[in-house]
Amino acid sequence: MTMLDSLRSIVQEVNSARDFAGVLQIIVKRVRKTTATGVCSIYLHDPVSQKYVLAATEGLNPEAVGNIQLASGEGLVGLVAAKAEPINLDNAEAHPNFAFFPESGEERFRSFLGAPVIHHRKVLGVLVVQQAESRRFDESEEAFLVTVSAQLAGVIAHASATGQLTQQFSPDIAKSGNERIFKGVGSVPGISIGTAVLVTSPADLYAVPHRPAENIEEELELFQTALEHTKRDLRAVHSDLSERLNMEERALFDVYVSMLDDNSLGGEVRILIKAGLSAQTAWSEVIIEHIRNFSSMEDAYLRERATDVRDLGRRVLGYLQQSQVQQKEYPPDTILIGEELAAPNLADVSVEKVVGMVSAKGSRNSHLAILGRAMGIPTVMGAIDLPWRELDNCPVIVDGHQGLIIANPSRQMLRTYKAQIQEEKILAEDLERLRDEPSLTSDNQPIALWVNTGLRLDSLLSLDRGADGVGLYRTEIPFFMHERFPSEDEQRKIYREQLEMFAPRPVTMRTLDIGGDKALPYFPIEEANPFLGWRGVRISLDHPEIFLVQLRAIMRASEGFDNLRILIPMISNIPELESALELVYRVYDELTEEEGYQLKRPEVGAMIEVPAAVYQVRDIAKRVDFLSVGSNDLTQYLLAVDRNNPRVADLYHTYHPALLQALKAIVDGAREENCPVSICGEMAGDPVSAVLLVGMGYRVLSMSATNLLRVKAILRKVTIEQAQKLALRAMELDDSSHVLEFLESAFTDPEITRLYSRSRAKSA
Repeated sequence: MTMLDSLRSIVQEVNSARDFAGVLQIIVKRVRKTTATGVCSIYLHDPVSQKYVLAATEGLNPEAVGNIQLASGEGLVGLVAAKAEPINLDNAEAHPNFAFFPESGEERFRSFLGAPVIHHRKVLGVLVVQQAESRRFDESEEAFLVTVSAQLAGVIAHASATGQLTQQFSPDIAKSGNERIFKGVGSVPGISIGTAVLVTSPADLYAVPHRPAENIEEELELFQTALEHTKRDLRAVHSDLSERLNMEERALFDVYVSMLDDNSLGGEVRILIKAGLSAQTAWSEVIIEHIRNFSSMEDAYLRERATDVRDLGRRVLGYLQQSQVQQKEYPPDTILIGEELAAPNLADVSVEKVVGMVSAKGSRNSHLAILGRAMGIPTVMGAIDLPWRELDNCPVIVDGHQGLIIANPSRQMLRTYKAQIQEEKILAEDLERLRDEPSLTSDNQPIALWVNTGLRLDSLLSLDRGADGVGLYRTEIPFFMHERFPSEDEQRKIYREQLEMFAPRPVTMRTLDIGGDKALPYFPIEEANPFLGWRGVRISLDHPEIFLVQLRAIMRASEGFDNLRILIPMISNIPELESALELVYRVYDELTEEEGYQLKRPEVGAMIEVPAAVYQVRDIAKRVDFLSVGSNDLTQYLLAVDRNNPRVADLYHTYHPALLQALKAIVDGAREENCPVSICGEMAGDPVSAVLLVGMGYRVLSMSATNLLRVKAILRKVTIEQAQKLALRAMELDDSSHVLEFLESAFTDPEITRLYSRSRAKSA
């Protein structure tokens, strides 16, 4: 087997490992075998002792695990950690850093190769192979160890975040009742305290929560019923396909059935149930173990059998879940938690009971996050290190401001957050008094505060908060609500309801903006780099049959209201814009001149969200009635940072000097062409950013309705001149953190600071 094959096999085994300790054992065993060395060991950094501790070994005395500890720079292992680079020695004893540990039970190994395990610039551990004889490991072996270390880095980082690493070092202080803090992406601001209710995907073996059996006899009976249903299904398929399959292929179904018997998988599961596990937990653990075993086999045919076992596992699990679906209870303080929550998960629970939502996968633009914003439910997405399987029925705090999930919070943490909830409640009551007040700066200059909407709930909340208009209506929302492209009349009814609700206030309808992370289920877009691919107006121009129907529906919906504005997204060049405008005007002419509709010609605008558009802003402004800056996409495109990717989310800075200069260039260019310009996105809805934008020259801000009153409150406390001075100074700074520190330090009035103060908890 080549080193590449070995690496693939190791990755497969690691992915199927039951726990972190199992991962470490797989690594040391397989690496030792592949490199044909006497010893392979893993040393992990203990954040408590600040030392590198022997965590797993193949070849040393097992009792040395946990007992050999080295500080950074101490011994050869500590030297690898300190230098953060591999060390390859054929005579380790001659090195000044060599250290011998008799308790390891090792002979004096002369050869040493160590590679650091690094994650996000931090050395998490050291992977070592040793040989008794003098041996210079070759380049391929060194590269192999570095590659395995890179694979191991993510696993260790995840173990650290989920508390498994702490349990590895200090089992006594890593009990389930201890407070743990996890980081995600804050998608809906707010704080909620409640009880986690696990939501799992149907028949997902790896999503089964670890639960004990409440009644062993009932669990055994439940398991037996699921087996009988599965056997019946397999026999039925065998019968239906008997004429199409040969004897060997038909025999496969007989093998499936026999695997469920007591002397095979069925028997193993019954043993675990009798030991106290629920049927679902026991079944998933047995199946995952067999999948791991098959996946690690060298024979290709046997390796493929892992797929058969996985399929069988899902079939039985499906029946186990069906029988227990009615048993799930939702307390009045439910916090929904799962690997990948989606909008349909809300169908099984009364929305009144849901106080928070957390998803290990997903982005702030997912349907669930959009629903969360509409309903005002604090939501955190993209919590990739969250041990969601372990949190069912666990007390949890969801901090939607900072994107934190705090499991088993301490009394002190609960007091802190309860006080903050009370503060927010008082602030909300105070802000409510501003609902009908005009949006003015303290020197009486008007600033229009518009809202971003897409759902009826959004619109109702926006009206309740006193919005001056709609700066962004996401027309793609109705497309997501159907199992096919909605018809012209279906679209018209939805759009008309929106226009009617806000009349006579302006409603800016962005044309279909799918692609990127917003693919329709019935119109999938498979791309290697979707954010730089086929999305927004590019799709609309390539599919005029879809675009023209939408334009007709939008314009027909506006008859009698005259408050429609049309916004074209993702403009990156002039020909693209002119092609889109041509279709807009064509539809208007057809409706008014040929079909007799009494329509006011809608204003048509372009979205500035692609860096190329920043440099052509004047050329674009000459051709449209208004401009709208999409700050979210402009930021990620300008900084080359996907804000939904946890690996680089820390690089997504809305105060980056380059972004501030781009925003200033846009508003200046629009002013030179006498073209109105607005800005929508998270920056517009952040109170501190709003002051900065006003100082740059923006006079129309569009945001989530939940932020509108906070922004109104802070703007009423500053003058245009003050905002301009802040913006001028901020744009002279060379780092985003300095910009934020400067802006926040500029406000000392407690009545202002409470409008943007952040939670004080820190992620682990």
